Amino acid sequence: MNKDQHIAYHHTTYSEEEMLQRSSDFYLQMNARRSVRDFSPRDFPREILDNIIATAGTAPSGANKQPWTFCVITNAELKSKIREMAEEEERISYGGRMSEKWLKDLAPLGTDANKHFIDKAPYIVVIFKKPFDYDSEENKLNNYYVNESVGIAVGIFLSAVQNAGLAALTHTPSPMNFLQKALNRPDNERAYLLIPVGYPTSEATVPNIHRKNLKEIRIEYK
Repeated sequence: MNKDQHIAYHHTTYSEEEMLQRSSDFYLQMNARRSVRDFSPRDFPREILDNIIATAGTAPSGANKQPWTFCVITNAELKSKIREMAEEEERISYGGRMSEKWLKDLAPLGTDANKHFIDKAPYIVVIFKKPFDYDSEENKLNNYYVNESVGIAVGIFLSAVQNAGLAALTHTPSPMNFLQKALNRPDNERAYLLIPVGYPTSEATVPNIHRKNLKEIRIEYK
């Protein structure tokens, strides 16, 4: 290890009591997070969203390549165009691409090809993953563990949205190639997720689902 390429790490420590309280409080905050489809057009300061994206950018990534781009869309005409393109793909998916089992699993959630949240939410964030980058001479530079890295960044993004008191939805219209074209992104980017961010409407509802409890998701080896 080349010590010249490293700096001192400064870590904040807490008492065990504080650690327990902080971990419990954060769990309760995140357990209240839900995927929301009913968004208010109410705006909020752009700096809040920028802080959320900056927080997502702190995610670990393979070889620190940070293979992500966060595109923020506020233009009403562009949002409507993206909604139209997304709904076209979704109608095909619901009409034949998805298996009967998949449609049956989705039925309790009440989802369909109508994606009204795309032009309702004040901000649409489209996350692109980058399988490779270019150097100054246009040579390809591979990125590593791209899906894993971007997935972690999105998880932090959603946590930051919840922490800020806003709502979000992870939308994955498939295929998503139209987003690369609509946003004129370079050939080394692939659409990963479309996430509306904003306030829920006062009449917003969410499916009555239940998360697996700790015993169902934890296996302990002693």
